[in-house]
Amino acid sequence: MVKYRVIIDRDACIACGVCASLCPDAFELSSEDGKSQIVEPLRESGNIAIGVIEEHLKESVENAANSCPVGAIRIEELK
Repeated sequence: MVKYRVIIDRDACIACGVCASLCPDAFELSSEDGKSQIVEPLRESGNIAIGVIEEHLKESVENAANSCPVGAIRIEELK
């Protein structure tokens, strides 16, 4: 099964909430600073800015990434 790494540039994030509204299965807004973060079950090594998703979430995460007004979300295929 193909997996993907999702990376949020939290320095670039403007806390608009677009990603969380489009893909709440992968993104949420931090209660501390309002910026996007990966939902806890998907985090890689507990890092709020990096997560690993499976194929079934890829389209939704890509839509969120493409809709981010500052381009703060990247997706990489894991080898």
